Amino acid sequence: MIEFNKVKEMKKINLFVIAFCCVVLAFCNADAQNLTLDSCRNMALRHNKRSLISEEALLAAQATRKAAFTQFLPNFNAIGSYMYNSRGDEMSVLSEDAILPVGSIGSDGKFTYTINDIVTADFGGQTYPINAQGQPTSNPKEFIPKHVAYLPKDALTFDMTNIFVAGIGFTQPIFMGGKILELYKMAKTAENIAQINYDNDKVNTLIEVDEAYWRVVSLQKKKELAQEYNNLLKETFNNVQELFNEGVITNAELLQVKVKLNESEMTLTKAENGLKLSKMYLNQVCGMDFNYDYTLADIEQTDADDIVLTDTVKNDISSRLETQLLNQAVQLAQSEVNIARSRFLPNIVLQGNYLVSNPSIFNGFDKSFKGSFMVGVGVQVPIFHFGERIHTLSAAKHKLRIAELTREESMEKMELQANMKQNSKNEAKKQSIIAQNNMQHAEENLRQAQLGFEEGVISTTDLMTAQTAWVSAKSELIDANINTALNDLYLRQALGKIEVPNIERTEK
Repeated sequence: MIEFNKVKEMKKINLFVIAFCCVVLAFCNADAQNLTLDSCRNMALRHNKRSLISEEALLAAQATRKAAFTQFLPNFNAIGSYMYNSRGDEMSVLSEDAILPVGSIGSDGKFTYTINDIVTADFGGQTYPINAQGQPTSNPKEFIPKHVAYLPKDALTFDMTNIFVAGIGFTQPIFMGGKILELYKMAKTAENIAQINYDNDKVNTLIEVDEAYWRVVSLQKKKELAQEYNNLLKETFNNVQELFNEGVITNAELLQVKVKLNESEMTLTKAENGLKLSKMYLNQVCGMDFNYDYTLADIEQTDADDIVLTDTVKNDISSRLETQLLNQAVQLAQSEVNIARSRFLPNIVLQGNYLVSNPSIFNGFDKSFKGSFMVGVGVQVPIFHFGERIHTLSAAKHKLRIAELTREESMEKMELQANMKQNSKNEAKKQSIIAQNNMQHAEENLRQAQLGFEEGVISTTDLMTAQTAWVSAKSELIDANINTALNDLYLRQALGKIEVPNIERTEK
């Protein structure tokens, strides 16, 4: 029993050393920040680049929708121009001086000659019109007017060297076959799609954060388990060393424990490296510095006791963001059909203009600014274009049918996916329960093996077998709990039940 008393004393010393190291480690990490899952989510939502990109896309869609609304309102335009005419001072209505005959207006309201308006002569006691040769004539084209009007060319010459034109006008759509309304609806739908994509990116960010967070939790527990197993093997090695020194056991048994101890130290090193890389990835997702160190405040809350095992499944996928996207795609296709149909209808617009010019033509060619207001209604009616509008409408209807069939197929697949996620969650929960029971058995088996080793009734190989079984059971329990939490997350994602907190963005 002397060697076992020495072993117990060595165990007390090892426990003291472990406790002292834990105190020193805790003091060194006193300044490390405690992070929770919610704090990681909030940081990721503030700094994630993908969410920032989708937010900009949403703002762009909102601006496009506002621009589409302005098509309902009148469009005002102002114009102004100046032209220099190098021969403007030579512009004349006449090519040469003009002489116009003076006549009378007949009873029919037309220009005519009376006997008093033309030159006549007596022939045999009768008065006849004469022509230029002094002979009597009855052809009106040969009559010689008594009076003429002289129009000099210079009097009808205008100065058009400098021409100024200015005006303001508006165009108000009255009826465009429904195109403007449908275009606004399409812009609104595009805004809804951008909003859904924005929310979906935030959900994906939360999924990414949760996966990285639970990976750190898993590796942190695996590291603690590896450290605990390494300490256990060190204690066992010390005990076996004492027994070997006393000549109780052989060198082969001592080397067997030494090999296991070396393997545990390598496992611990891998666990530490894996934990470091996982923390760096979580830092990147949350927008923190790669080398920033922290501890997880709720590291012990990884059991799946609060996750309910569900036997009956009633999965409603109507709240999924993908379902909303499919509905918006159908609405876009319907708007395209309505726009194609509107091309068969007339377009009616109200127009008005006020124009001023210099020179103006309201009082001759006056060199002053004068203008007038005009208002009217314009109508354009499509008649025939070799069936182009009919084929366009038919194509839009086929695209609408494609969108509807795509929605039906996708919703069936999403419902199947939700049922698969539900089954995976139940399987993970059952596996967690089994792993917990196995852990209890492994702990009891290890306790019995340690008592038996201390009493000398079991071998070193049996003790290490119990230790290995205990490590394996605890590792499986950690994996089962993490897997249960992740499968519950994936089920909520499949059902569209992940709530995104409202976070105000701040600079990093």
